[in-house]
Amino acid sequence: MKLKTKREDLVSKLSTVSRAVSTRAATQALSGILLEAGGGRVSLSATDLDLGLQTGLDAEVESEGSVLLPGRLFADVARSLAAQEVEIETREAERDVEIRSGSSSFHLKVLAAEDFPKLPQPGEEPGLKIPAAALEESIELVARAASKDDMRPVLTGVLVSASGKEMTMVATDSYRLAVKRTELESELTGDIEANIPARALRELSRILAAESAGEATISLLANQAVFEAGSILLSTRLIDGQFPNFRQLLPESYEHDVRLRRTDFLDVARRISQLAQRNAPLRLAFSSGELTVAAETPDVGDATETMPVAFEGEPLEIGFNPEFLREGIESVAGEEILVRLISPLRPGLLEPVESDSFRYLVMPIRLNV
Repeated sequence: MKLKTKREDLVSKLSTVSRAVSTRAATQALSGILLEAGGGRVSLSATDLDLGLQTGLDAEVESEGSVLLPGRLFADVARSLAAQEVEIETREAERDVEIRSGSSSFHLKVLAAEDFPKLPQPGEEPGLKIPAAALEESIELVARAASKDDMRPVLTGVLVSASGKEMTMVATDSYRLAVKRTELESELTGDIEANIPARALRELSRILAAESAGEATISLLANQAVFEAGSILLSTRLIDGQFPNFRQLLPESYEHDVRLRRTDFLDVARRISQLAQRNAPLRLAFSSGELTVAAETPDVGDATETMPVAFEGEPLEIGFNPEFLREGIESVAGEEILVRLISPLRPGLLEPVESDSFRYLVMPIRLNV
């Protein structure tokens, strides 16, 4: 194999696919990036078996072939090159690859390409096309609520369902729940429902932003989802298991609906949260006409701040995880936020005032009086 390409394009593409390179797999091939030249195209691929990334590379191909190179080292070498043009050529006798750029020359030993797994490709049936902007926004709002604890794998994913002209994304870590419903401009030709790893969707969101793609195509295979966005193909395993029925988790009614200026509420929560350390809750005390936000950490200090609110009825004090509450406030769009409460021991709901397209449910923390 021998080819010539631009340093800038090579660095950009390696930066993308290297995010799927495994850093701890027992199989050495999973630490590599596969470079293939054939059939009039050049591609770069990487996978850790959970996530796969593949993209095209603009290059002049003098002779075809494929080679598996150490992923991190390949990307680091490419970034360090000074000249604009890069030549890559395999040396069969030495079992390495020569990378030439300007007066620089590198020889990288190759890995066993036959051990590199074949990445899933889109099926023969046309995939579902979803506007990239809607997909990116939904991922940004929902994926943060997915669990990071591998002990409950089903909660590390995002339930994605779409049919007709509507797409819904749901994630929960059992302490909070985020639901985003999106009205699509055109009707989908099919429907999907799959629990997709949140990590893969975050990578997809990053790709959608970088590629400036107008739309993404989703193909569901037996146990994989394949996304096409611009020049990039992302594949990921689907998560087995029954995802919680999120509709049953959402209360049917609330005792208090409180409207707040979102930026003011967020600023106060951020300030006071500085004194909510070591798992200390952020305390919200509602009384007639005002809300007092407070936090206290023994041996560190305490903080309080009061802001006006349109609250009526019996005083109510409730505690939340500071990080979960802040992220919920950040996720709600619009100038005002609606805080819906039942009691100190029942979950609270955050949503936009103008719409119910996004809902963020957060469990309270029992307060010690």
